[in-house]
Amino acid sequence: MRAVAVAAFKAEPALVHVPKPEPGAGEILVKVEFAALNPYDWKVADGLLDGQAPHVFPLVMGVDFAGRVDVVGPGEHRFVVGDRVYGQVSRPPVGAGTYAEYVTVPQDSALAGVPDTLDLRTAATLPTSGMTAAQILQNGAVLRPGQSLLIVGAAGGVGSVLTQLAAAREVRVIAAVRGDERERMAKLGAATTVDTTEEPLESRVRAQYPEGVDAVVDLVSSTPDAFAAHARLVRPGGTALTTRYVADPALVPAGVEAVNFGLKASAALLDTLAAAAATGDLKVPVDAELPLEKAPQALAQNRSGGARGKTVFAVRFGNDPETAVPRTPRSR
Repeated sequence: MRAVAVAAFKAEPALVHVPKPEPGAGEILVKVEFAALNPYDWKVADGLLDGQAPHVFPLVMGVDFAGRVDVVGPGEHRFVVGDRVYGQVSRPPVGAGTYAEYVTVPQDSALAGVPDTLDLRTAATLPTSGMTAAQILQNGAVLRPGQSLLIVGAAGGVGSVLTQLAAAREVRVIAAVRGDERERMAKLGAATTVDTTEEPLESRVRAQYPEGVDAVVDLVSSTPDAFAAHARLVRPGGTALTTRYVADPALVPAGVEAVNFGLKASAALLDTLAAAAATGDLKVPVDAELPLEKAPQALAQNRSGGARGKTVFAVRFGNDPETAVPRTPRSR
């Protein structure tokens, strides 16, 4: 089957041909129709989990997918052949990813059915960004109506969903973005949008909230110092949360809770997100839809930052000679 993979950590992603997987007990084989890009994908390919979990090479990238059940493995099952499903693949070995024509998925993992009124492309955009946003509000930055939330990096996949979910709770969202995204973020529910390429974030936030915001969710800062600068915009008793795991309590102001957020994926979260997306209450902006073979270029662009919504890869099947690629043996 065709897949996008790296031959070694930090190698360039490439379209390759690897053996089609077979489902084991308690698993299903999904024919992937769409896979979604997350920054986590190229970080894993760079060795983010090296030493923490077994890997297989070539390492097929990706964790988010939507498609149809092709084969049901032995044992009890929730799904049958032909069911439309979506979810997140995160079990070991790392490298059995979703940028591929097929993927095996445990039926008891973060896997859910896709409602008839929801298209598979939209479903593919939801797992990582949607579950992250939902769980941040449930367990990380719990906010009440009327409170304020600063989202740094609000224009990306997680930020777009988080803005909508927070606004639905009547939380006042300050969306920090790079570039003019005022109209789009306002449609998603942001009360204020700050273009950090045009004005300093600190002065704008201080002017509106002189005592500090109730919470900040930082989706972009990659160093403890950068995160701490945003945490200083939070009032005493508030919360500063990072999805990049760079919170150092020693650098965060006294009285501000510093949270290094880690997602705990579940089928229940996926069911909630799918229902919201199916009714139109939750919208995930798609920045680009590309064929699978364009994934290497899209990953390179994503590394440079400034994401605007989600990028999804459409997986096309057939014997098109233009998509023929060399067969690549797998090794652990």
